[in-house]
Amino acid sequence: MSIFKSIPAVNLQALLALGCFGLCLFFARVVRRISEGTIPGGAGSILYLRALIGFLFAASIALGLASFAGIDVLKGGIFLHG
Repeated sequence: MSIFKSIPAVNLQALLALGCFGLCLFFARVVRRISEGTIPGGAGSILYLRALIGFLFAASIALGLASFAGIDVLKGGIFLHG
């Protein structure tokens, strides 16, 4: 894990934001396939996955904007210490 110690924390945060957005796209495709009937599932699983997509999308937006602003929210850098 020494490769992650050499990368700045804000860049890791941006990478995590991209990962969350990628998971949003994956689960959106799963919801579409459940709706088409290709994958078994019902209305409850679609509701659960849509809620998961919402949380992942909100996390990707928050992490992405914070990384553009240079704020490290993963280590609690958004709060004022003192």
